[in-house]
Amino acid sequence: MLTRTARTISLQELEEQFHYTDDRTHFPEWYCDLPDLTIAEQERCDRIKLSYTYLLRYPPLLENTVKLVVLSPLLDLAGFFLPPFRVQSETATAIVAQDQELEVTGNLDVLVLWENLWILVIESKQAAFSLEVGRSQLLAYLLANPNPTPQPRYGMLTNGANFLFIKLIPQPSGFLYTYSDEFSLRNHDNGLYPVLQILKAFAHHAKTRQP
Repeated sequence: MLTRTARTISLQELEEQFHYTDDRTHFPEWYCDLPDLTIAEQERCDRIKLSYTYLLRYPPLLENTVKLVVLSPLLDLAGFFLPPFRVQSETATAIVAQDQELEVTGNLDVLVLWENLWILVIESKQAAFSLEVGRSQLLAYLLANPNPTPQPRYGMLTNGANFLFIKLIPQPSGFLYTYSDEFSLRNHDNGLYPVLQILKAFAHHAKTRQP
């Protein structure tokens, strides 16, 4: 069996092995019926942006710093540090293709769990990296869910300044997946506002559906 790490697997290889199809119409959660943010939540997002912008003056802004400055406060604001959620970091995982010819292994940066359902996998990158370097990696991680539930799996990819959400839907013949728009802290409007809204929506949906 050929073994590859999630960091080196390509999107084309994943599509060949796991039969993806890209269909944005299956991901209304990132733009429909999002919860409003309170003034306090907006102010906290503004402070996160200010802190990140300040730290950019002292490169390199590495992955652990991105987690500390950006990811942790966002997860806290979204309620992922409270019951019923559990947060794990650097979790080893693997997925084997149906033809048993390829195994993809790797570590999840942040994993939010509820019961046996994986709610959110977050792959953070150095601030200087484009999100493109992590798309196939995050998709490989989403595939590694050991629970054969038909429920969708969600992921967020970020380098600290840019954010991208992914939805993966198990199907009898493979998977459907699609992306959200990309959100950025460099926009005049704080891009963390919609990011936090989407995270809060994920948390709400997770708590109101049965795993």
